[in-house]
Parts: sequence; C-alpha cells; structure tokens
Amino acid sequence: MLLGFNEGFLWASLIWGSVGTGYLVYGSRQKSAFPFLGGLGMIVASYLIDSWWQMSLVSIALIAATHWLLRREFF
Repeated sequence: MLLGFNEGFLWASLIWGSVGTGYLVYGSRQKSAFPFLGGLGMIVASYLIDSWWQMSLVSIALIAATHWLLRREFF
C-alpha cells in the first residue's frame, strides 16, 4: 500500500480540497485575500499532509483563522 492512500486520507483530502476550492473561488470572485489564501492553504494541505487527522486539524484552523480575520474587517 502506498503511503497516505488509505480510506481516511482519501475522504479527508476530498472534503478539505473541495472546501478549499470553494474558499478559493469565493475569495477570487469577492476580491478578498483572506478566503483566497485560506482556500489555497487547504488545497496545499490536502496535497502535502499525509495524515487525515492532521489535515483536518490544519484545515479547521485555516477556516477559523479566515473567519476571525474576516470578522476583524481588515479588508
């Protein structure tokens, strides 16, 4: 079995990559940097992290950071 290709990894990669793509598209259409960068971070995390729970923690942290930064109204 290849490293990282188990059922949990594949599902987490599908879910967080899809959420990241949604954030990326939303950020680009709204011309907002934080959702764009958060989405890009989730997509990159789904490629680079080979553990489903670490990928989930990083993605949840990126969602929380994006939400917090948008609430602070920097842009």
